[in-house]
Amino acid sequence: MMEIEDLGSITVATPTSLDPPMKVPAGEASRLAGRPLGEILVALCHVTPEAVCDALDAQRGGETDRIGEILVERELIDAKEVAQALALQLEMRFIEEISVDRIPDELIRPIPISFAKQHAILPIEQGADAVLVVVADPLDTDAIDDLSLLLNARVEPAVALRPQITEAINRAYDRATHLATEAVQGLVSEEDLEEDLDAIDLIDEHGGDDAPIIRFVNALLRDAVKSRASDIHIECFERHVGVRFRIDGLLYQKVEAPKHAQASIVARVKIMSGLNIAEKRLPQDGRIRRRIAGKEIDVRVSTIPATHGERIVMRILDRSSILLSLEDLGFSADTLKNFLNLITRPHGIILVSGPTGSGKTTTLYASLSKINSPDVNILTVEDPVEYQLPGIGQMQVNTKIDLTFASGLRHFLRQDPDVIMVGEIRDRETAEIAIQASLTGHLVLSTVHTNDAPGAMTRLVDMGVEPFLVSSTLIGVIAQRLVRTLCPKCKTAYEPTVEEMREIGIRGPDSQVFYREAGCHECLNTGYQGRAGIYELLVVNDEIRQLILKNTDAGTIKKAAVRNGMRTLLQDGARKALRGDTSIEEVLRVAKDEEVVVEV
Repeated sequence: MMEIEDLGSITVATPTSLDPPMKVPAGEASRLAGRPLGEILVALCHVTPEAVCDALDAQRGGETDRIGEILVERELIDAKEVAQALALQLEMRFIEEISVDRIPDELIRPIPISFAKQHAILPIEQGADAVLVVVADPLDTDAIDDLSLLLNARVEPAVALRPQITEAINRAYDRATHLATEAVQGLVSEEDLEEDLDAIDLIDEHGGDDAPIIRFVNALLRDAVKSRASDIHIECFERHVGVRFRIDGLLYQKVEAPKHAQASIVARVKIMSGLNIAEKRLPQDGRIRRRIAGKEIDVRVSTIPATHGERIVMRILDRSSILLSLEDLGFSADTLKNFLNLITRPHGIILVSGPTGSGKTTTLYASLSKINSPDVNILTVEDPVEYQLPGIGQMQVNTKIDLTFASGLRHFLRQDPDVIMVGEIRDRETAEIAIQASLTGHLVLSTVHTNDAPGAMTRLVDMGVEPFLVSSTLIGVIAQRLVRTLCPKCKTAYEPTVEEMREIGIRGPDSQVFYREAGCHECLNTGYQGRAGIYELLVVNDEIRQLILKNTDAGTIKKAAVRNGMRTLLQDGARKALRGDTSIEEVLRVAKDEEVVVEV
């Protein structure tokens, strides 16, 4: 057996976070080792004997939880204290921090990730005669024995908290497996692939995981979810098949597959998404629904014919990433206050503008969730419906049966709505019906593709809508972009040059501290982790309304809006750079189209 290190003294947190941690002398630890858990908790964690007795009575009364779980539920102790007490009782080590970088890959490969996650167990260190293993439940001896068989080695269990083990499992398997890269090695020869293709229609997805093609496509999906990718691009070239991931808005080369695997990969994706594998001349759209890494994932699949074969783009829709609250989207306090005032008005039109992929749908969903209540009837017409919103009626556009934004919106008015969301105003007909809905006492939210907020007003006029109708119904426009946020683990401080300060439009003290990207394991060496919005909110007041009536150009409207307090995209981005949320380069990448000065 691996020797257990001398406990020395154990640090146990007291019930109140403000109290200093309590040190347990080695002699006291030896005395308590092997004693009942309740006795240890009373001695170390300031739990009263009465509380332990009440927990035991609950167990006798049919409570299935263990005594420690009962006390945690009653907020008398925390999970860490229970884990430390359990380790002391069983004379095991308590591991507070798991160093993932030091875990050998050979310890990870024999263990299925599903087994590791289900039992919250992970080998972390190869000892002289046993493998050190962290486990959340050291009483789960069956899992410990199974792990010993999988490793073909003796194991020494140690106790760790379940969240730390789960995080370590995700990071260790992500590093050790390199799923897509390894799956390419399985695409050995054309003969093997032909055999796999013949079997795909007959193979159950789980039973056929050993087929190289199935393993490769599944690996792409798993890698994409782990990498926080929003899109998978599968591109057929003359001599190979390229795969790229879009992460935080930028494309990164992921892997290359051999050319002879092209037809098999395309066929597999089509089968998964319910498309016609025989049709290779026309574009097709499909959908895949999977549970990956504990998340419910929807994948929108688009195929188009290209020169060297069909091109596939798989848009990954993670419900947790799109169903956010307005407070989580990166609004500054004053912009959020003004926007909340707009979406709670009884009638009018609110437009969200920006290019494709700038987060407009997320902003609309967050807005609807904010105002959703049992006394408000909310209806949406979308193309497509990306996620179901509880309590909201959602309808999907279907051009094959002439169900367009305009026809759907027209029929909505007979459904007694209070709030209507139109996925996009694309033409004059849709715009005019939205305006009529607003004039008859409805709040209408929609999107439009323009570069900035003032441009949305002139776009409606360009569609053929009369300026007086736009001025009387439009109450606000919010333009937005997404900037990558700096990784908090590795971002580095620096002083920008005068040219950089001038370029981003900041005028202030000569010495300013900004941050730039560096790159580490946490952020996949990109220097960035996640994205946040920068916003330009134009609230239509009397002055703006008069300019719209006169059919004034967008530049003049923008100057008037700035005079009235509108913060432009570049200004909002500059303030986020000043706070260290993002970098100057990232702000300029998405918002370098205006000349402004930001006072600091």
